[in-house]
Amino acid sequence: MALFLLERTSPLPPTESWRRLTDWPRHATVVPLTRVTVATPPPTRLGTVFVARSGVGPVAFDDPMEVVVWQPPEGGTSGRCRLAKRGTFVTGWAEIEVHPSDDGGSRVVWREELRVRWLPGFLDRPLAWTARRMFGRAAEGLLREA
Repeated sequence: MALFLLERTSPLPPTESWRRLTDWPRHATVVPLTRVTVATPPPTRLGTVFVARSGVGPVAFDDPMEVVVWQPPEGGTSGRCRLAKRGTFVTGWAEIEVHPSDDGGSRVVWREELRVRWLPGFLDRPLAWTARRMFGRAAEGLLREA
């Protein structure tokens, strides 16, 4: 099991940071070799299911996820979303929190626990390092001003 945590700040208000981070298809624009398909009708809410397909051709896998906590930021409060990873290859969970900052922007906290089938435990640390780097870049790309 690989557990990682990352934090990012953004000049965007919490509601806009939240909107960008929870726009699941938009993740495919910042994560290489990934497509995201939402299986449930919009808007995103508790019970929303989506699948991230990563890889190329036959060397690809599906990472199905379900929103199990959905608390958008409202009226100056923090927001929290928890995803359950329900795949046969990748399991675990991800949690995204968006907090208001004193300067009107936001602070993002992303926690994730990954389990990859057939991956020996001694590779958990390199997996966590790689995932933290990859998802950190994804968060930065999603939060980048257009």
